[in-house]
Parts: sequence; C-alpha cells; structure tokens
Amino acid sequence: MLSSRRIARSPALQRLIGSLAADYLRLVWFTNRLTLEPADIYETVEPQQPVIIAMWHGQHFMAPFLSRGHRAKVLISRHRDGEINAYAAERLGIGTVRGSGDPGRRFDLKGGVGAFKSMLDALAEGYNMALTADIPKVARVAGLGIIKLAQLSGRPIYPVAIATSRRIVLKNWDRSAVNLPFGRAAIVSTDPVVVPPDADHATMEQCRAMVERRLGQVTDRAYEIVDRKDRHAAPG
Repeated sequence: MLSSRRIARSPALQRLIGSLAADYLRLVWFTNRLTLEPADIYETVEPQQPVIIAMWHGQHFMAPFLSRGHRAKVLISRHRDGEINAYAAERLGIGTVRGSGDPGRRFDLKGGVGAFKSMLDALAEGYNMALTADIPKVARVAGLGIIKLAQLSGRPIYPVAIATSRRIVLKNWDRSAVNLPFGRAAIVSTDPVVVPPDADHATMEQCRAMVERRLGQVTDRAYEIVDRKDRHAAPG
C-alpha cells in the first residue's frame, strides 16, 4: 500500500494526481451554468491588464479558469501538496510561481523573497498574477504581502470570488470549498484596490483592510447567486 509520505516524494504520482485534478476541474467548469457579476467584468478588466487577482484561500480551486486565454500565473506554496496543485495549474495552461510567506506574510521566509521577485517580474512581463490574500492559517484576514506587491508593481488588485452551488465545505482552517459538477457557478468581482507607490504604513493598512472587506463582500455575493438567494442574477 502506498503511504501518503511516499506519494509526497514521488514526482510521477504527484504528476498523475495533478493531471487527474486538472481533468476533474475541467469537468466542474464545463458542467456548471456560469453567472458573471458584473456581466462586463472582462471588458472592464482587460484594458487594465496585467492585474493582481486576490482570492481567499480554500476558495481558489477554479482560479485557472479566470484567465480566458490571457497570460496568467498563480502563486503556489512549496509545501508537498503544492506540487500537485502546480501540476494541475500547468496542465490547465497557467504558469506558477512557487513560494509563500510565514503567518505574518513576511517574504524573507519559505522561499518568499524569490517568489515575490518572480511575481513582480511576471507582472512586468504582462502576466496577470493570482494569489490568495489571507494570512496562512488565519482565514479571511488579508495580509500586507499582496498590498506590497501592488505598491511596487503599480498594478491594481481585483478581489474575486468563484462559487458553485454544489460543493463540499471541508472542516479545515480555511473552510475549503470542493467544487462539484452539474450545478451553478458564479464569478464575482468589484472595483479594484489601487495602492499608491508612495503609500505610508497607514495607507498600506487602509488598502489591506479594503481588500479584506471587498473580498468578504464578493464571496458573500457569489454564494448568494449560486444558492439562489438572488433570483434576479443574470448569466454571463
């Protein structure tokens, strides 16, 4: 019997699981009826590309399908589970940046310095950059890392939520939603958060709080739509 440790150390098995995960996510994407809010979100965002896409951890599994053919990369941790996620993302046509910060969102730990520079380089090269905004192990609390990325890159942050009506919510720290096929899906965004290049600490904190608040709003709204609490939502 294969142990989880052996799976974690086997690139071949990681690649296989990543491939199967990508195929499963495609099934979910193509079998859910999609609503966009606002309906012209892509027309609005396209002239501002490249952008930074902020999502909550555990609600990000469908993120590769946001690209719609535009060049994009996603930040994935160096943890062993990240290897599987990276294989899945790459199979779905999304580039990856590997690394993460510590619970305080410092970028000088866990490969963070290199990852932060790679994200800046990706944005400078015209890639949209998607990453989770919350502090690791502290759900729904945005860290300053994504704010610093926006400040130094000069790119806007778009808070985005993707939800499906059929899902399994895990009882883990980030309340991960495992999206299921054959239901309804919603992608919701809102006005971008722009961080001034000369932002001081107080302004950075204001931007951080704004990202956190808007991510909460779009997440609530996405679930309202797919759970049919709003019967007037129009499909995109």
